[in-house]
Amino acid sequence: MAAPQIHPTAFVAPSAQIGEDVIIGPCAVIEDDVVIGARTRIDAFASIKRYTTMGEDNHVHSYAAVGGEPQDLKFHGEVSQLIIGNKNSIREFATMHRGTEDGGLVTRVGNNNLFMAYTHVAHDCQVGSNIVMSNNATLAGHVVVEDNAIIGGLSAVHQFVRVGTHAFLGGMSALTQDLPPWMLGVGNHATVQSPNIVGLRRAKGSMELLSAFKQAYRITWYSGIPRPDALMQLEAEYGHLPEIKGFIDFVRESKRGILPGDERKKAMI
Repeated sequence: MAAPQIHPTAFVAPSAQIGEDVIIGPCAVIEDDVVIGARTRIDAFASIKRYTTMGEDNHVHSYAAVGGEPQDLKFHGEVSQLIIGNKNSIREFATMHRGTEDGGLVTRVGNNNLFMAYTHVAHDCQVGSNIVMSNNATLAGHVVVEDNAIIGGLSAVHQFVRVGTHAFLGGMSALTQDLPPWMLGVGNHATVQSPNIVGLRRAKGSMELLSAFKQAYRITWYSGIPRPDALMQLEAEYGHLPEIKGFIDFVRESKRGILPGDERKKAMI
C-alpha cells in the first residue's frame, strides 16, 4: 500500500481523511470532514464537499460536485451526510447532495454504480447497487432506487418515488409514481409498457419466471380485476417465485401508487 498521490495544485482540508493509494488530481478540492477510501481517484477540478464519506475504489471524474448542500428551502445548514459505497463511477459534472432533517440527514449510495455525465442525486435519496443512471438523468429528493435498476438519459424521477429492482426507465421519461420491480416504464408521463424482458434474460431468469412476469403484467394492469384481488390471484399462482413475491410486496406497499398501464395496449393484451 502506498501513500496518497495529491497534486500540488489540489486543495485538501486539514481534517479530511484520505486513504492509501488515493489519487487526487490538479485543482481538485477536498473539504473538511471528508473521508475518502483506499484506491479512490479524484480527477482534476472535481470537488468533494463537507460531510461526505466515500468507500474504496471509487472514481470521481472532472468537474463532478459530490456532497453539496441540499436544494431544499427547509435546509438551514444543519450537519448532514452523503455516504457512498465502493467502486462507483461518478462522471463529469455529476452532482450529489447530502441529506436533510426530513430524510434522516443522510443521502446514501451503494456500490458499483455508474452515474453518467450531468446526472443528479438529490437530498435524502437512497440509491442501491449496480445501478446505471444515463446522461442527464435526475433524481429528486427522497427517491429510492433499488439494486440493478436503469434510469434512461434525460429522464426525471419525482420526489418520494420508488424504482424497483431491475426496473428500466426509458430515456426522456417523467416518472411521477412508483415503477415496480422488473418492469419497463417509458413516456411523459411514464406508463408501464411491459416486463423488462431484456433485464430478465440478462439475469438468466428461467422460462417460468419470464412467463410469470408476463402474466403479472397482464393481471395487474389489464385484467380489470380490482388490484387487491389481482395481487391475491398472482400470489396464489406464482407466489413461490421470490421475484414475483417481491413484485407483489412492492405494489402492495406503494405509497404514491404504481404507474398506470398504457391504454393503447389494452386491446392488445
